Amino acid sequence: MNEDANALAKMLAAGGVVVLSGAGLSTESGIPDYRGPSGASRRHSPMTYQAFLSGPVARRRYWARSHVGWRAMAGARPNSGHRAVADLQRRGLVTGVVTQNVDGLHQEGGARDVIELHGSLHRVICLNCGDLSSREELDARLTRANPAFAARAVAVNPDGDAELGDEEIDGFEVVGCRACPEGILKPDVVFFGESVPAGRVGECFALVEGARLLLILGSSLTVMSGRRFVLRAAKLGIPVAIVNQGPTRGDEHAALTVDGPLGEILPALVDLTAPRATTAR
Repeated sequence: MNEDANALAKMLAAGGVVVLSGAGLSTESGIPDYRGPSGASRRHSPMTYQAFLSGPVARRRYWARSHVGWRAMAGARPNSGHRAVADLQRRGLVTGVVTQNVDGLHQEGGARDVIELHGSLHRVICLNCGDLSSREELDARLTRANPAFAARAVAVNPDGDAELGDEEIDGFEVVGCRACPEGILKPDVVFFGESVPAGRVGECFALVEGARLLLILGSSLTVMSGRRFVLRAAKLGIPVAIVNQGPTRGDEHAALTVDGPLGEILPALVDLTAPRATTAR
């Protein structure tokens, strides 16, 4: 890892780095990933957009599980990997951050102007009128509507969807939009089966196309949502470096891959790229 870290530090030192991060960056904050080592215990598939819209039963199931999962997500704190990205950005080496994560930990760790490719669990949107509200407000409303609800999660997935038994979901009361009576509330995230807004995708492509280096952090690049940026960089001859635990679907396009825990590797990169003091002669 030392040789790889030194090689990656040299690539970062010239600046112009755009970061694309995935769930693997947040595992050391206690949030499991989908496909890496901590994702092995997942027992149900993520909620799809089509299922969410299919009727009130599916939405009750989702919001009951998400109400429990939100407590774990809200309690997560940035780890040393998040803080390292912010340090590299403050030093001017990282010029843009795109994250596939919906946990908000990049921003809490100090990063600025983060593009949240898949949205944020910290916001809730009405599918009828477009009203945006905070997840904290919805959490309070759901708690008041379900005073006897005391379910505990067996496990929480990266999208905040908790593992609950059917008996714990029965009777859960879902609340509607505060601004319109027919409104259906949904977390302001891109569900599986839903498209990322075209403008957001275009903004990400513009960042990548202006980069000197695309740095992938903690993403398996299994889905095209993130892999398309690697493909665009490769097509344009922009070097790609990947730091992840395990192989990714972008490895064939990478100039360098580093396998290991991001919470150790990224702080080491901060140290290796730090300006060295010169001795006066």
